[in-house]
Amino acid sequence: MLVCMRRLSTRFNFLVNGGRHLLFPRCCLFCHTVMNKDGGCCGDCLASIEVLDSHRCRRCGASLPADLAPGPCGSCLKAPPFQQQTISLFGYRGAVRDAILAWKLQGEDAALRWLMQTASGRLKEIFRPDDMLLPVPMPLSRMRKAGQHHAAALCKIIAAICDCGWEWRLLRRVGEQPRQSSLSGTARRNNLRRAFRADTAHWRQMAVQGRIWVVDDILTTGSTLHFAARALKPLSMDISAFSLARVLADR
Repeated sequence: MLVCMRRLSTRFNFLVNGGRHLLFPRCCLFCHTVMNKDGGCCGDCLASIEVLDSHRCRRCGASLPADLAPGPCGSCLKAPPFQQQTISLFGYRGAVRDAILAWKLQGEDAALRWLMQTASGRLKEIFRPDDMLLPVPMPLSRMRKAGQHHAAALCKIIAAICDCGWEWRLLRRVGEQPRQSSLSGTARRNNLRRAFRADTAHWRQMAVQGRIWVVDDILTTGSTLHFAARALKPLSMDISAFSLARVLADR
């Protein structure tokens, strides 16, 4: 009797799972193309994901020839960013760009989480358990409109993967500034020159043993990470910077 029930249960599960795939076929998390097997990402989207190599300037993260890495690059010799190192995981194009836009504009984070889990090995190489992640703060009005703090959400995901700490109260936003995406060049730097400050009173209550990382989702010109890191100067610690993706020059 029990054997028959187990067989019926197994057959029922098989039918249910088969019906589920008919009603809800496996789709690519990025372009939503129906796929024949699980995997989260179709071949075309996978091919569009650019994982950034290690041939980069350690200070700003700009691409360098292999024999010149880790720099410093020419720009950093003239005017280096405040942070001591800058690391980005992906190029901001293809499926990565689609995933970030779906997350930021529509609140859909399945593709983003797939990217983060797929890159978990690399993330564990970058971040140590005693590190502290500080999200680049958003203006309050923009955060209310978006319904979430994107850089803080990114820190939370990284902290869960790497077992490190994150803290949103240490780095604060001052005033309301226009979106960086609406500006270019010098205007971006001027826009954020006094946009951040460190909460030194909160810092004195913390016992951070590792490195301090400023975290953002997209690096474009580097101005946001530079001024966010510079605001932490009162902490008297070396600051590192991390972005999920980096805008790349057309090749």
